[in-house]
Amino acid sequence: MAKFGEGDKRWIVEDRPDGTNVHNWHWSETNCLEWSRNFFTKQFSGVDILSGEGEAKDSDGKTLLKADGLVDMPYISDENADEDPEIRFSVKDEGPIGRTLKEAMVKKGKEIILEKVRVYVEAMARGGPCRDELESKKVAPKSVAAGSATVAVEKSGAAPVVSAAAVESKVVKEKKKAKTKEGFKTITMTEKFNCRARDLYEILMDENRWKGFTQSNAKISKDVNGPISVFDGSVTGMNLELEEGKLIVQKWRFGSWPDGLDSTVKIVFEEPQPGVTIVNLTHTDVPEEDRYGNATVVENTERGWRDLIFHRIRAVFGFGI
Repeated sequence: MAKFGEGDKRWIVEDRPDGTNVHNWHWSETNCLEWSRNFFTKQFSGVDILSGEGEAKDSDGKTLLKADGLVDMPYISDENADEDPEIRFSVKDEGPIGRTLKEAMVKKGKEIILEKVRVYVEAMARGGPCRDELESKKVAPKSVAAGSATVAVEKSGAAPVVSAAAVESKVVKEKKKAKTKEGFKTITMTEKFNCRARDLYEILMDENRWKGFTQSNAKISKDVNGPISVFDGSVTGMNLELEEGKLIVQKWRFGSWPDGLDSTVKIVFEEPQPGVTIVNLTHTDVPEEDRYGNATVVENTERGWRDLIFHRIRAVFGFGI
């Protein structure tokens, strides 16, 4: 993985203000180093892990038992909120003093450190350093738009003119909204590719090609009722309907979603002319919030389809941008 700021620009969608990894889509690059450093400094401020075991002093108050050590946690992520991270303790002095302190840290310090890490993971899952900024950006545009509309009506002194097309569009949207379960949304998307429909179908159903264009592990069965796992296991599900070159219907769920929730992905392939394929995606029953209370699931899922799947397929396989 590249260091922050050194990633390949083709894979960076945009910098997000929420500081999260958007629960398993891996589509943004955000530097939370300083925020994390301050967080842990505050969490461990005043914490005495080895009181009585970490030091011994003489009559003058000088420390007799002391050794430099290191606590290493190779990986911490809100994706693993239900799992404790690996913790490694090491000391520079491998003699009796160093071993004594290392054993004391393993015995007494590990649980204290894990407790602080759990607080950190929960904070990251709820948006990390910029949750307030994200929430303000979500609300502000709606307020501005509403205010602008009100001013326009007041200045004109007349009722706004609404076209028949606008009324029809509103009716269609209301019907779609009525069919959607409360607390869930439906994502629809249409994408165009310069390739044959069967080629695009094969890419979406081939785990090796998935690994190639997403740069993550994937396991995809080509049989109906067969299991699927993509984006390093962050998304799991199964095949419901398969028609080569024409239709893919799958059950999808993200690891960050509340237990028992599944969504349905339907991809319809149309080839109006040889070498041109139209993909119509319908992703139903997408929850508005994840298990941590983040209300950006629908937005993140839609961007994930567009930027991590469809756009990358075009770039990697040369199917047009």
